[in-house]
Parts: sequence; C-alpha cells; structure tokens
Amino acid sequence: MQVNESSLKRSRLMYIFEATLEYLISILVGGSFLATLTKQLGLSDSLTGILSSIISLGCLFQLMSVTVNPKRMKPFVLILSILNQMLFLLLYVIPLIEVSPTVKAVLFVILIVSAYVLYNVAHPKKISWLMSLVDDHHRGDFTANKEIVSLISGMAFSFGMGALIDHYKAQGNLKLALILSAAVIFVLMVLHSLTLLFTVEKPSVTCAAKQPLVQRVKKVLGQKDILRVSLVFVLYQIAHSASTPFYGVYEIQELGFSLTLVSALSIASSIARILFSKAWGRYADRRSFAAMIEKGFFVWGISFACMAFCVPSNGRVMFLLYCLLNGIAMGAINSALINLVFGYAREDQRADCLAVSQAFSGVIGFLTTLCVSPLVTHIQKNANQFLGHTVYAQQVVSAISLIVTVLVMIYTRTVLIKRNPKGAKEHE
Repeated sequence: MQVNESSLKRSRLMYIFEATLEYLISILVGGSFLATLTKQLGLSDSLTGILSSIISLGCLFQLMSVTVNPKRMKPFVLILSILNQMLFLLLYVIPLIEVSPTVKAVLFVILIVSAYVLYNVAHPKKISWLMSLVDDHHRGDFTANKEIVSLISGMAFSFGMGALIDHYKAQGNLKLALILSAAVIFVLMVLHSLTLLFTVEKPSVTCAAKQPLVQRVKKVLGQKDILRVSLVFVLYQIAHSASTPFYGVYEIQELGFSLTLVSALSIASSIARILFSKAWGRYADRRSFAAMIEKGFFVWGISFACMAFCVPSNGRVMFLLYCLLNGIAMGAINSALINLVFGYAREDQRADCLAVSQAFSGVIGFLTTLCVSPLVTHIQKNANQFLGHTVYAQQVVSAISLIVTVLVMIYTRTVLIKRNPKGAKEHE
C-alpha cells in the first residue's frame, strides 16, 4: 500500500477506529464484566483480583516482542490480534460447557493468560507502527482525539451490554447473555482486523537487525532517561494494582450495584475524561507530558481518597466521585505514560523502550496484587475487621494506592520536571 499524505491521513483515522474497537473488547473482559464471569464460575474475590491484574503480568511478555523482528509490522500485529481476541471470545464460552467447575476455572485462567500474552507480544510493535503515523508535535492532541472517540463509543457500549446482561440475568437466562456477548466480540474482532488492513506501514518502522534479548534490554536500561521514565511506570502500576483489581467485585457484592448501574458509573467517568482530554492534550503539547502526568497523579490521588471512605451506606456517592476523578486523571496519565517514552527514545528504539518499561512495571504490578490479595482475604474472613476497626478490604487497599500515588507525584516533580522542565525535546 503506497504511503503518501492521503494514505497517512486515512491511516490515522483507521488508528482511531482500531483503538476504539480494541477498547470495546477490553470492556467485556475486564472490570465488572470479568467479575460477572468469575462469579458464574465460582471464583473467589482474591482470585478475581489476581485475574484482573493479569493484564499487568502480561506486560512481561512484551520482552518477547523485543526479540521478534518481523520484516513487516502489519501482518505480525494483525495475526496476533486476531488470535488474542478469539481467546477473549472463548472466555464467554467456558461457563456454557458441560465440565466440572474445577476444569472450567483452569480453562478460564489458561485462556485469559494466553490472550494477554499474545496481546502484549504484539502491543509494542503495534504502538510503534501506528504512532509513527502521527506528527511528534501533535501527539498530545491526536491522543486526546483518539481517546475521546473510544470513550464516547465505550459509554454507549458499556451501558448497552450491561443492560443486556442484567435483562437476561433477571429472566434467569444468563446463558443467552453469554452467547450474545461472545457474538459481539466476534463482530468487533472482524471490524478491528479491517482497520489494521487499511492502515499503511512506513518503511522506517521496520525493526533493526536481530540482537539477543539480554543485549537489547541492556541497551534500553543503559539509557538513564528511559530508566527515570520506567520508574514512573513502576510506581503507577503499584498504585493501580494494589486496589483497582478488587473494585469490580466490590461494586457487585458489598456495594450491591447492578451491571446497569456499574455501566452508568463508567459512563460518568468517561464523560469526565472526555471533557478534560483535549485540555490535557493541549497542555502537554504546550508544556510537557511530565507536567501533565504530575497533575493527573494529583487528581488520581484524590480519587483513591474517596474510595478509602467508600462503604455501602455512601457507596453510590463516593464511587461516583471516584469514577469522575479517575476519569479526569486517566485522561492525563494514560496518554502521558506512552508519550513520555516516545519523547525520550529514538524512533528505532521506541518499541523496545516501551516493551521494557511496561514489562518490568507489569511484573511489579502483578506481584503487588499477589501481595495485597492475602490482606483482602484476611479482612473479609475476619468480618471486615482490620487493626481493631470495622472497614472493608477495598478501603484499606485504596489507602495504600493513595500513599503510592503521592510518592509518584513527588518523584515526577523532583526527577522529571525539575531536571527537564520543558520536556524531552532532543529527538524532535
């Protein structure tokens, strides 16, 4: 496919659609939708939390991406995307098959882990390929536009799917809801594949010559700027993984929310994120992504403070505040994390730097959830008693996330912003 200004413009539009379709699929395999599946399979809260953090552990397999050097990115990314989305589809099939609960649980874990392995092997290559189609001077604004389209679509999609599952669940026909959800994932997978097919690939995006994994990782870790950015990834994952994997079950069980209400709260979060995304993007293009992420962490910390005080008696109000503040914060944080790497790394090293940063932080995030899970189980087994006080496990882990968020905000200010207040400009 010929690369010219017209094809680049079309490809950037395809990138926006690709991100939207991928986001819609992720909605159905995460949060309260994942909690609904695990509850149907009889899995515990702590195991559900661990499964929710599989996305963090899956980042470890981005290191495999460093060793893969396809001659062309597009076929490689397309094939792996189809495979991982097929595995996501099968998650909705497992509760329908006639085998023992233990076998179902094992199959479910194998499929979700395998799906995220495939996703993460392809992810750095895909981001490097697609972001190469965007002007470096307008990455903030483009990323904001991409997120806005995804979020608007996600709001309607999440609410619609939540209402559909609640409807059939109330009728005692959850089986049909699972079948319809699997069919929806199949349609989204086909459309997602088409967006990749109609996207051009710049010749310059092709990876460098093959090198051993250790050598390529050492090359990334030898860059002090990338190490500093990687630590932001690590602290972010610790804060995220200490609490948010346990929120889905908290909504459905202790707080007693229906999937329709959960979807409505998700819509509120998305609206808040949409309203602030453009402002965040322009702020980053004008100042720096480091300055933007610092402000995002400040808002994120307040959201965790709300969750630390969230109990069934005030659940709807406090969880709504959390959703609104989290949405505003994610408009800055999600965009800034990747763009910080792109700002400091050379174009031919961006995929490797992103893979290493996300792999190490992902492993630490997963280990964080593993460490916190026994605490969640302990509090729940002791009738929600902790240090002599009546609290829910999710309140305690939210307080942990708040402390880590304060630490990463201080780190961003003292290490990234003060060392380079205008942001990384050396590769422009």
